[in-house]
Amino acid sequence: MPKLTSVHHLALTVTDVDRSVPWYVRVLDLEESHRREDPETGVRKVVLRSAGDGFSVVLVQHPDTERPAFDERRTGLDHVAFSVSSRAEVAEWEDRLREYGVSYLPATESQTFEDSAVIVFRDPDGIQLEVWSDPA
Repeated sequence: MPKLTSVHHLALTVTDVDRSVPWYVRVLDLEESHRREDPETGVRKVVLRSAGDGFSVVLVQHPDTERPAFDERRTGLDHVAFSVSSRAEVAEWEDRLREYGVSYLPATESQTFEDSAVIVFRDPDGIQLEVWSDPA
């Protein structure tokens, strides 16, 4: 059986792509690749790519946006963790989040992996995101 080699993309349901896309572009430094709107279903999708790194985040807006706020305690997505190379880069991301006025929990050691550093914050829909560094 061929081994899985990586995650191709991550798709997140958002309530308003027109609100979320600028946030992800500005705060996470992603680049908009393309958009797709399906007039039959009303689904809108925007693909955002990380410059040169080959991963994508797809923001999906379904026509029924009347849903409860994101809660990682419900079955489904808990959070998304983006990797950086070092604790120093985690500190740079902390500065970036502060600069853009994003509320976050300051860098701490992960409760899952010893000696890993993590910053926790949320997108405009309350989806929990992290910037993560493995042990040196």
